[in-house]
Formats: sequence, structure tokens, C-alpha cells
Amino acid sequence: MTQMLDFARACAREAGRIQLSYFRGAHLNIETKFNLHDVVTVADKESERYIVDAIAKSYPDHAVLGEESGMHAGHSDYRWVIDPLDGTTNYSQGLPVFSVSIALQYRGETLLGVVYAPYLDELYEACRGRGARLNGRPIRVSDKSDTQRSVVATGFPIDKDRNPDNNLDNLSRILPRVRGVRRMGSAAYDLCAVAAGFLDGYWELNLHEWDVCAGTLIVTEAGGEVRAFRTDRNISIVAGNPVLVAQLSACLSDKPWSGTL
Repeated sequence: MTQMLDFARACAREAGRIQLSYFRGAHLNIETKFNLHDVVTVADKESERYIVDAIAKSYPDHAVLGEESGMHAGHSDYRWVIDPLDGTTNYSQGLPVFSVSIALQYRGETLLGVVYAPYLDELYEACRGRGARLNGRPIRVSDKSDTQRSVVATGFPIDKDRNPDNNLDNLSRILPRVRGVRRMGSAAYDLCAVAAGFLDGYWELNLHEWDVCAGTLIVTEAGGEVRAFRTDRNISIVAGNPVLVAQLSACLSDKPWSGTL
């Protein structure tokens, strides 16, 4: 595990170096995927290609699930789950909150996770049963037990323009009950900010495994909880310490929203 964690760290840092080489430059080659809100850049593709190639060289039997290139089948029970650039909209706008997310699973259980925010030079990591760290220092979730004193984050699904089930109902219920709501723009970074206590809580719907696989382990290893609140919108989760997760969950709808508040 130590060797594989070292490998994941090195991959994340090199992918971050690739991203910084293009960041705020004129040659991002921005394209759209699902709709005009869902963008991809040359840095996404180059970062994922580097990570996938590195895994193929070091662990040729392992499977890989990547956001941009999909599933690469292997011949073992190990699977790497990678989001090469989480927060592409931020990145394409020149905003500094974006991250590389790399996790390793064995028979569906996440063993390690690394999330690296290149511009901020923050490397979050966790191994199952060994706690979570930021740049080598142990981290812990916030101990706040009152939502009125809490700052939380959320995000909105890419189909928000055509699907009224777009998280506005949850936002309208939670916003008056908390000190503040932030929209950071990277689910992986949101989860790590919860793990470090920079954010007290986080919720979002319609995420994917590559968005949250590493971050979920980092939160739980930092003493937090990650709980599903919907099962019909891909991965829909709430995170924080167990007390705040319970309080936030009570405000979150477990059913599709029709668009009428």
C-alpha cells in the first residue's frame, strides 16, 4: 500500500504540473461534451492520458476507470478510479480551484485516495484505516454541531438547464439554516475541504464515481461521514461530521423535484 500511495502521489503531482503548464493560457482547446455547460480541455485529456499510461506501465493487470476515456479492463481485482481534472469549468475560466483525483479499489472497496489541487499545492491523501493527511499533516473534520454556525458547500448538475430536479429546492431549505453556502466547483476538493475542517459540510446530487471515490475515503478517514440521500440521481451525497450530516440530511429531499418551491 505504501508503494501504491507513493505512486498515486507522483501521478497526481505530474498531472498537476501538466495542468499548470496550460493554466490561464491561450491554448486550452475547450470543447463541450454533454451540453454547453460540460466542458473539457486539452489539459483534461493530457492529464488522463499520462495517468492511464503510468498505471499501464507500473500495474499492467489493473483496471482503470477514467472520466474522459471510460473503462480500461484489467485482469486483477484492483481498479484505479481517476478524475484527471475535477473542476474543469473553474480551470477554463482561470479560477484556481481544480484538482486531480486518484483512488485505488480492491474488489469494490476503496483502499487509498489522493486529491491534489495544483495551483494551491495542497495534496490530500488517505489509506484505509490509517487516517487522512494534508501535505503530510493529519487532518480532521470540523466538530461544529450547529448548522447556524456552519459553512457548507454544494454544486449543481450539468443538466440544470433542462431538468428542474437541479438542487435549487435543497438550496432554498439549507441556505437560511447555515452561516454560509459556497460553490467551489470541484466535488473532489469540496470533500477534502470537509475532511480538513475548512468546510463544515457538503452536499451535491448527480455526481459520478470518479468525482467522489478518493474524496469519500479522505472524509471518512478524517472522522467524517458520507451518506447517500438520493439513489435515483447517480451519486447524491452529503458529507461532514455525523451530527451535521444528520442535520443536513433532514433538510435534503430524497425525491425528484418538479421545479415548484
